[in-house]
Amino acid sequence: MKIENGSIVAMDYKLKNDVGEVINASSTGEPLIFKHGTGAIIPGLEKHLTGKSSGDFVKVEVQPEEAYGEINPCLYAVLKKEAFSGIEDIHAGMQFQAQDENGNSQIIRVMAVEGDEVTVDRNHPLAGKTLFFEINIVSVEIEE
Repeated sequence: MKIENGSIVAMDYKLKNDVGEVINASSTGEPLIFKHGTGAIIPGLEKHLTGKSSGDFVKVEVQPEEAYGEINPCLYAVLKKEAFSGIEDIHAGMQFQAQDENGNSQIIRVMAVEGDEVTVDRNHPLAGKTLFFEINIVSVEIEE
């Protein structure tokens, strides 16, 4: 059976960056399971998996525009330190989970701290990056 919209897909994967470092992977014996065509995975990966079958192994390169987008400078912000109540030592490189105005969870990264101001980046951590996947399709089923 080939992957098409509505298929339930189980896959093992490794996600690597442009220098070959693994930045995410499915756990051994615990494939990622998703419904194809629902936006559960990034568009570029979904596009490359369409038509593949159980047992297929594929290497996929996904450009930023089909993954998490390009870096958007509008998602940088300068906040007052008091916005980080309860955290005394704020420094560049720290990450926090926050909610946006719609209640969606997002990760913000501290880019710089100058005096009482903290510059943060609300872009997805993989924005602007080309992603390299190694995928093994474990199974493809039709939802009943």
